[in-house]
Amino acid sequence: MDIDKNTTDTQEQIILTAAASNEVKRLMNEESEKDLYLRIGVASGGCSGLSYTMGFDDKKHDFDSEFVFDDVRVIVDETALLHISGSTLDYQGGLTGGGFSFHNPNAVRSCGCGSSFTC
Repeated sequence: MDIDKNTTDTQEQIILTAAASNEVKRLMNEESEKDLYLRIGVASGGCSGLSYTMGFDDKKHDFDSEFVFDDVRVIVDETALLHISGSTLDYQGGLTGGGFSFHNPNAVRSCGCGSSFTC
């Protein structure tokens, strides 16, 4: 896992691997709107109680932390950061599937698909 550690925050609370950063940039280039953030969050639900959320956002709010990885600006609100601080977002491509995956040191249990967890 190749990790890009260029953040605007002095504490590395969220990490994007180079593969994840490259895929996010590719997806952002497909969007009609420019100057977007990648918003990472947590929502109630899923097999294990909490689910990861990701999407593009054009606004940063007062309670968001910002991290920058190879020109990808990532924002996470302070409530979600409580659950995912220290996590790494990775991306694996391939013909048989793949996609984004979170490696969360706070998770005490995860579901089989890796999209939900319990802290």
